[in-house]
Amino acid sequence: MKRLAEITRHHRRNTPDKRALVFEQDNRSWTFQELDEEACQCANALLELGIGSQDRAAYLDKNQPEYFTYLFGIAKLNAVSVAVNWRLAAAEMEYILNHSEAKILLIGDEFLHLLEQMQLNLEHVVVIGDPGESGYPSYEQWMAGQSSVDPGYPADPDDTCYQLYTSGTTGLPKGVETTHNNLIYQLSKGLAPLEFIPSSVNLVCMPLFHISGSGWGLIGIYFGSESILLKEPDMQAILKVIPDYGITHSIFVPAVLQFLLDQPNIDEVDFSSLQRVAYGASPISEQVLVRAINTFKASFFQAYGLTESTGGVSLLFPEDHDPGGSRAGLLRSCGKVVSGHELKIVDSTSNEQVADGEVGEIWIRGPQIMKGYWRNDKATAESISEDGWFKSGDAGYLIDEYLYIHDRVKDMIISGGENIYPAEIENVLMKHSQISDVAVIGIPDERWGETVKAIVTRSDESLSEEEIISYCRQNLAHYKCPSSVDWQAEIPRNPSGKILKTELRKPYWASKQRNVS
Repeated sequence: MKRLAEITRHHRRNTPDKRALVFEQDNRSWTFQELDEEACQCANALLELGIGSQDRAAYLDKNQPEYFTYLFGIAKLNAVSVAVNWRLAAAEMEYILNHSEAKILLIGDEFLHLLEQMQLNLEHVVVIGDPGESGYPSYEQWMAGQSSVDPGYPADPDDTCYQLYTSGTTGLPKGVETTHNNLIYQLSKGLAPLEFIPSSVNLVCMPLFHISGSGWGLIGIYFGSESILLKEPDMQAILKVIPDYGITHSIFVPAVLQFLLDQPNIDEVDFSSLQRVAYGASPISEQVLVRAINTFKASFFQAYGLTESTGGVSLLFPEDHDPGGSRAGLLRSCGKVVSGHELKIVDSTSNEQVADGEVGEIWIRGPQIMKGYWRNDKATAESISEDGWFKSGDAGYLIDEYLYIHDRVKDMIISGGENIYPAEIENVLMKHSQISDVAVIGIPDERWGETVKAIVTRSDESLSEEEIISYCRQNLAHYKCPSSVDWQAEIPRNPSGKILKTELRKPYWASKQRNVS
């Protein structure tokens, strides 16, 4: 299988009656034959509207099974799927839909009202659920009477099949062009160590508009496994479906792991079916990780990657999860580069590779690196070198081939001429027993240019600013320590779990012309 559309075609031929997908919300299910037939109907409905090769077709809804039939239908025409983050404001959605040049939007009925707030260049809108008085057809109406014969448009493996948009924590979001080659490599080889087999049962609960959600949503289907889809990561629903369906594989962001562990009935749930749990997208405290390993009793894999790298390009294997043991230090690592890829750490000034242990920008090369940014040649050229290295924008270092994330390059604080990486401070603070979450930012300072501020979610209201600063001084060089602490009930994060530091900085830099000093 070298192209996205071949996945359901293959399983329809070989295991037509095997159950492929279950939507827990209303207990609907599809065999591989039914999944491919509906994708063919969807493709023919798109074709009737004039959607063709490399045209963009957008999706805006929470996790729904129609996402997959639409996705494979789009792929059968060699068109391109654009999944839009439903958590965005209407203006942000408008930008993505217009920038992507999407000709059609498949939208959930709960988001229909947002269309009135947008000025869009769409040619067609189809509604999942009840279209009400919108005048748009429902998904069922749109599909009715369509042929289940595969239109079978040819596709080059280097053609774009996915276009997901970067988080846009700084500047406007960029459309990442993911090719068939990128995606199939990730499914077949990049994530091969997770050992999916046809008898596996995959839980898909993370948002499908993110590469970790959509990639994970496809991996079970790729390997002919059964996939259980949740509309969103509801904690009690997750705890119910794991024993009910015998879930063997799942992926969670660290925040979801922590929320699951805090459920009052966690100790009553049978997790014996679980074999593999992947996690990533944001830092995890050792305390949460140890509790998760002890509770789920599965093999844990940490993944590091970006939308531009089609998800995970490094993995920390279960044998490297050794809390309290001789290899405990590796828990701060995100593992080694996946098969077929290269990593190097580069000085951003000289573009020269640095020595082991030295911090620099993480550069990645290999078959999962995107084609480029849609309609943005300048950003593509800035991000991908002439010899194929993708410049991640993340700061990190290598020790014995293990990758350690140090921070986002753009989040670096410069105070008194010293470079300070917030992730280092955050990692220290997350070890404090009375801190449940933290973000570290640079704020303006007349003397030093910038100074360090910690924004803390505390589990104990008695914890003071003085105690936090003192704790840091016991564990960090003084120039790295926060000079002030603010309290916040919840640290804002985007759907992939990354802290929205741009939003956190705004109040402190509002009177400044620039967000750096």
